[in-house]
Amino acid sequence: MANLHREDLPAEVTALLRRGVVIPAHPLALTEGRELDLRHQRALTRYYLDAGAGGLAVGVHSTQFEIRDVGLYEPVLHLAAETAAAWTDRPLALIAGLVGRTEQALAEAEIALGLGYHAGLLSLAAFKGAGDDELIAHCQAVARRIPLVGFYLQPAVGGILLSADFWRRFAAIDNVLAIKIAPFNRYRTLDVVRGVVAAGAEDRV
Repeated sequence: MANLHREDLPAEVTALLRRGVVIPAHPLALTEGRELDLRHQRALTRYYLDAGAGGLAVGVHSTQFEIRDVGLYEPVLHLAAETAAAWTDRPLALIAGLVGRTEQALAEAEIALGLGYHAGLLSLAAFKGAGDDELIAHCQAVARRIPLVGFYLQPAVGGILLSADFWRRFAAIDNVLAIKIAPFNRYRTLDVVRGVVAAGAEDRV
């Protein structure tokens, strides 16, 4: 499968992201036996779409990162994309969560692209203790495969601290579309903004 660049995205999807829309993290519905509840999982997708969401982020925190451990990553992503396509014909931005070291993140990107997702929300939680050079090399490798949404996850739930200089270098990657800023700290939020501006990427990211 060919690599996907942001310039190859449907114009209506790019327009959604540029305008700014709500893209909620899709929850996970389980039965009492802790199996995937297909009926309620579809209902959650339809609920968010009917509520006016501009897209869905699937395979991220409220879908539960642990779906990967039990072989549910691809089925959950597939179910959300399939349900969305059957429920509405309006443009939607489909974002897939990508986690782990580079090999895993690239494998997940492959799955996401095969299911019609437009970008990957890249978690760096697996890189605790890594320096900026290693982090950026990872981001660049995944960005060669799929457009990226950066993810500043708060350290209290597994994220890592990232400097303004990291965000400058990240925003300079050509295939970056956006950044989800969730460190829940105003100064770290400002680090992201400073990084994007320093990269001259404020019209793209």
